[in-house]
Amino acid sequence: MCIKRSNGFTLIELLIVVVIIGILAAIAIPRFASTKERAMDAAAESDLRNAMSIEETFFADSAAYATFSAIDGGGVTTPVVFHASKDVTVSMIGGTSTYFGTAKHAGSGNTWCVNSTNGLIVKASTC
Repeated sequence: MCIKRSNGFTLIELLIVVVIIGILAAIAIPRFASTKERAMDAAAESDLRNAMSIEETFFADSAAYATFSAIDGGGVTTPVVFHASKDVTVSMIGGTSTYFGTAKHAGSGNTWCVNSTNGLIVKASTC
């Protein structure tokens, strides 16, 4: 009497596939986590760049820079019109000849800073 082998996978074959998937996941997940943080930082940096443009436009009209802040997708309409991205806080402190600004995404540990003296957006823990 002959015993036929059923068509299917053995336990060893299934375990090997699960181990391979686990190794691939262990490699991929940290890369996706850093990509997510970079996207959050890009949103904060972009909002700060937009705030800089608004400051320069306000200065052209008023001969002074504006002070304003926008939080978590909210906006301001006085003295300028500006809306921050979701989970981003932007603060600008204006004066008669200079301005200083910061932006931070709630999901990232990085703060972005800019001042009108050099116009460079830099990442710093304290600005």
